Amino acid sequence: MAFETEQVKERLRGVAVGVLTPFDQDGEIDHWKIEENVASLYDQGIRTFLAAANISEYHSLSQTERIAVTETAVDALPTDACVLAGVGGSTSAAQDLIRAYDDIGVDAMMVMPPDHTYIHEQGLLDYHRELGTVSAAPLVPYIRGYEPSVEYLAQLTRLECVVGIKYALEDAVTLGASISAGADDVVWVNGLAEPYAVAFWAEGVEGFSAGVSNFRPEIGLALFAALSNEEWDRARDLRDLCLPYQNFREGTGEDNSIAGAVSVPAVKQGLEFAGLHGGAVRDPIRSLTDHDHERLESLYSDLADGVDRLIDGYSLERIKYGTA
Repeated sequence: MAFETEQVKERLRGVAVGVLTPFDQDGEIDHWKIEENVASLYDQGIRTFLAAANISEYHSLSQTERIAVTETAVDALPTDACVLAGVGGSTSAAQDLIRAYDDIGVDAMMVMPPDHTYIHEQGLLDYHRELGTVSAAPLVPYIRGYEPSVEYLAQLTRLECVVGIKYALEDAVTLGASISAGADDVVWVNGLAEPYAVAFWAEGVEGFSAGVSNFRPEIGLALFAALSNEEWDRARDLRDLCLPYQNFREGTGEDNSIAGAVSVPAVKQGLEFAGLHGGAVRDPIRSLTDHDHERLESLYSDLADGVDRLIDGYSLERIKYGTA
């Protein structure tokens, strides 16, 4: 049974990990690897999962595959895990996807950033209204790739179907103004992972999506606990621990000038380093070169050493679910 609205809001107040899509060398999906990944992350304390998300290679999946990978995650997780699933594209296609997700027990819909070249804020509001008519499951719009006004974001929070906003813009000023202007009962989620967790928390954000916490969830859980308890020095130390690996994810890789090109394969490799399953990627994403792999292996080793140093003696049982 899917979560009620207030339960979804409570799960957004935490660490949300992405459900990556492990492909084999022929580009086919290894569903058993998804099952093992989400089960392991759940056992380590994660309770909020983002399926068919950007980091899941949403745009490289067919509509049928989006449903299939999401169903795999839902079926593999206990009922107290909250699963959000990505929806996007045309209104009718997004509505069809919502109906399919509804049938398999998805708890909330994460509305992907618009991929239109030309968009209008009032049109986006209408789009979300239309998506909200086909299911009782609430929406969490994902703000990324365009520059919305404060007024638009405030209006978005007042749509009855919206329970949260995933904010992934490097603009804390607009974030703070929008939280102040928006509805009080909507949960704002930092969509830029650990590097922005401290700064965005100060503006009123109550949860964050995972970066390195996709494969080392104890980092994100400890960071969330530190923020919740106003342990600012610890929070900054944990954030700083994540920066080298996260900065690598923002890089171009080799023979390329587009930033962020190595982001997904870097997380997939992190899963492999951590004993989980990353798998191959699909075009237009490229796998890591041998040089980048070696660099990332060193960064992961430093990250693991830092985890032992910063979380040693900080009870992982208390960290789970943000109770430390």
